[in-house]
Amino acid sequence: MAISEITPSQARERQHHGAVLVDIRDAHERLAGQAEGAIAIAKSELEGAHASHLPGVERPVLLICQSGRRSAATAAVLQDAGYTDVHSIAGGTTAWIAEGLPVVRPRLDADEADFLERYSRHLRLAEVGIEGQRRLQDSHVLLVGAGGLGSPAAFYLAAAGVGHLRLVDDDVVDRSNLQRQILHVEAAIGTAKVESASERLAALNPRVRIEPVAARVTAANVEALLDGIDVVVDGSDNFPLRYLLNDACVKLGKPLVYGAVQRFEGQASVFDAGRHRGLCPCYRCLFPEPPPPEFAPSCAEAGVLGVLPGIVGLLQANEAIKLLLGIGESLAGRLLQFDALAMRFRELRLAPDPDCAVCAPGRSFPGYIDYARFCATGG
Repeated sequence: MAISEITPSQARERQHHGAVLVDIRDAHERLAGQAEGAIAIAKSELEGAHASHLPGVERPVLLICQSGRRSAATAAVLQDAGYTDVHSIAGGTTAWIAEGLPVVRPRLDADEADFLERYSRHLRLAEVGIEGQRRLQDSHVLLVGAGGLGSPAAFYLAAAGVGHLRLVDDDVVDRSNLQRQILHVEAAIGTAKVESASERLAALNPRVRIEPVAARVTAANVEALLDGIDVVVDGSDNFPLRYLLNDACVKLGKPLVYGAVQRFEGQASVFDAGRHRGLCPCYRCLFPEPPPPEFAPSCAEAGVLGVLPGIVGLLQANEAIKLLLGIGESLAGRLLQFDALAMRFRELRLAPDPDCAVCAPGRSFPGYIDYARFCATGG
């Protein structure tokens, strides 16, 4: 049976004669206004339990969404359920407003209104929605490093609504940082990076709790820093810290989002061996031993293109959000390499090392080591 479509003006007239008008959009869509007199029932809720929301099957029912597509689909569902007088409003709320018909705005408390408006573009994504956004709001992320990689990662994690960001860095802002570490500004020179970062992130999204920790990550405090954390983002710039974070994440079963940059090249991956022994590699599977210092100079020694950490840090934020939401395919088992000069990505498959010193299946945690000495001696 063909779905009956009527104009907003026709719907308004029928509404005056007793037809039930139902706005089937989600709550965040109704913030901009809904047709006056409409009952707000989300599409999935109405289709799943129409009998509890609607009068008898012979009562006229008018359905409205944003543009008319969803209301037509729901009208078909109701017709199949036996409703005999169902109509979809052509053009939806957009057409209703264009015709100058009256609209009302739902009354929400300030916090709920802020949540729905701030994350409205996320809420439109079926893969996120209200449930996913609430999951982000309840998430805890440890971000190690408030520098080149940590700056873009922190900005986008905070903007996305990750509820708790534990930010660890023991450094202070230097003028040479400003070329790439976009969390910081001229006025912050000489202040702790975590304090500078906290100020900027709080200004971006006051809903996010920023926990600044001005400390060096060591074997003595790493497990306390990982306590209660869902995902670890590694924005460090030295091998001892990368090995330490990897070992702690394997031991405690935390996913580690890795990134590194040098000159014009960067790379990113996810190491999730702690939760998936024998299936996913860890950082040591990729680098069983650190390279000699002359083959891995720091950014201070070799230099780095300012935008490069931004690109890699955004990739890390993307991976962290996917892990928190449980969507998509992570970079676990893959190393994504980026060449900024050639503007080319290359992907390498990474297999878990069955004899890895830390993540091999059945192997007990060997304990933390002197990571500085391990890296200085090349293993």
